[in-house]
Amino acid sequence: MKTIKILLLLITPLLFFACSEDTMDEINKERNNALEMSATSMLPDAILKTAFQTAGADMAWYTSVYVELNAGSWNQMFSADRRINQDAASTFNNSWNQLYDVMNICRDILDKTAPDGEEPDNQIARGIAQVLMAYNLEVATSMWGEVPYSEALKGAENLKPTYDRQSNLYTVIQQSLDDAITTLNQVTSVNLAEDLIYGGTKDAWIKAAYSLKARYHMRLSQRNTGASADALAALANGFSGASDEFLFDEWEATLTGENPWYQFLFDRTHHSTSQSLYDLMSVRNDPRISAYFTLVGGSIVPCPNGAAIESQGTIYSQSLITTNGRTAPTPIMTYHELLFIKAEAEFRTGAGTWQATLQQAVEESFTYHSVAGGTNYFTTEVVPRLTAGNELNEILTQKYIAFYEHESIEAYNDYRRTGIPSMTNPNNATVGFVNRLPYPVSEVSSNPDNVPTINIFSDKVWFAGGDEKL
Repeated sequence: MKTIKILLLLITPLLFFACSEDTMDEINKERNNALEMSATSMLPDAILKTAFQTAGADMAWYTSVYVELNAGSWNQMFSADRRINQDAASTFNNSWNQLYDVMNICRDILDKTAPDGEEPDNQIARGIAQVLMAYNLEVATSMWGEVPYSEALKGAENLKPTYDRQSNLYTVIQQSLDDAITTLNQVTSVNLAEDLIYGGTKDAWIKAAYSLKARYHMRLSQRNTGASADALAALANGFSGASDEFLFDEWEATLTGENPWYQFLFDRTHHSTSQSLYDLMSVRNDPRISAYFTLVGGSIVPCPNGAAIESQGTIYSQSLITTNGRTAPTPIMTYHELLFIKAEAEFRTGAGTWQATLQQAVEESFTYHSVAGGTNYFTTEVVPRLTAGNELNEILTQKYIAFYEHESIEAYNDYRRTGIPSMTNPNNATVGFVNRLPYPVSEVSSNPDNVPTINIFSDKVWFAGGDEKL
């Protein structure tokens, strides 16, 4: 009996110790940094990063200077305007890594919601991820040309993926949008707080997918003779009004929650009012001038593109849109853009309705910027310029003006596709126009065998008429 008591005394503390260890392991779990998340819980991260990093930050700021919606008058944007170090591998390293970060999130959502995944019934999250994947992939290829995709997004399984031809990627992008439409048609709309754009409304996402399809069909106008007809077929199911627009409208009036353009202006003040844009608007007596630009000493003082006196917001006018836009929405695609695409496509296909569509596009742009007088402006300033041979130039010039300034990525893409409107920066002639972004140091150093050799000033991307580098 004495021996049994001794054994019990020895064993009992061990039992208690084991129980305590298990309990402590459970207590010490990091619940704010979960190793696994549901597909729905990943959506806010994917959406926010798409709006902030892809649509609203570095790539938009730089391209606004390249395409002269803004002039660069200080530091990084001054260098962009002068074409200094624009081919440096470090310039867009963050943008590249951020794009692949958000695409990795989309890939995780798609894996989880696949038929053999953990959440095969979560089709609303899947459809949204398919739209976001298409959008972010298209920004990547439109900015760089050939980029990794078919062998990418696999983590440690493949750290040196090969690059895909842009011509193939546009097929992938369109297929992703088609898949999204099919997926979303299978579900019912739900109230989804994690969907920071449409709140889980499937029909809104379907319209966004069709609208993006129209944009990307028109992107290939130099490569596909049927691009305009394809765009018209897609946009028939796209946005039906401004309430359908693909916008992120959740910014907050806080230092960490405000619109990224506003942050950039008030933290750095690198942009000034573009002389090129101002002149286009001034010669047209455009009422939007008063809504676009700030005053300096009681008048608008444009900054000469490529020839600024370096100044941090003291000499030249700046964007009034951004100055007043701390919580302004970030457009991923607007209704007026869709109408401009429709007007161009109708004109290219000989449809007699193109001028009425153009008028609607211009009027919607005025409404978007809360400016009155769109109809009168169209009648007195636009119609007289729609002379034989100048129609397409005026359609695309009006689209360009409407894009100021938060839609600069699309203005950059349109200019590379069409050469409209004419640019005035003298450094385009002496150094070169930036036709594509330089591959980032993260790829040049870690995946050098697969990175294409390019000259950003002379090598156009495929959709703009260039040769593929693979």
